[in-house]
Amino acid sequence: MRRLQILDTAPDKTFDAISRAAARHFKVPIVLVSLVDANRQWFKSTVGIDACESDRANSFCSYAIQTDGVFVVEDAQKDPRFMDHAMVTGAPFIRFYAGAPITVDGHNVGTFCIIDDNPRTLSPIQQSELARMAKLVRRQIKLNARMAFRDPLQPVS
Repeated sequence: MRRLQILDTAPDKTFDAISRAAARHFKVPIVLVSLVDANRQWFKSTVGIDACESDRANSFCSYAIQTDGVFVVEDAQKDPRFMDHAMVTGAPFIRFYAGAPITVDGHNVGTFCIIDDNPRTLSPIQQSELARMAKLVRRQIKLNARMAFRDPLQPVS
């Protein structure tokens, strides 16, 4: 994550546009571009919540980054991993979570996730769409990292 130089950076219009598009497409109130380090998950982009980070321990994202596919929790109140989670028992009252890993250079560095306060399912086609959006986020992360390391006197190719 340090090499990418993205943690704790300013909001970015491109990430926010992808997040807003996902909120409209999936009809969900919350979308996050969540990146993880050793202790926290930091939100590069948010729709529907004002937080900029949360504890990584027991987070939905910490489970999602351990998978190669889309991690789905259809009803968090019925899932023993999350039923007592503060964001399930209290605001924003998460019921549904789906997160696609953001993979950079072979490492899952975070997730692109959609969240709802109602239980729901995600079809295989919708899971593919979420994974494609995570790949857009990955491309933007890599582009930003390339721009951060380029010689300002060299033209962008």
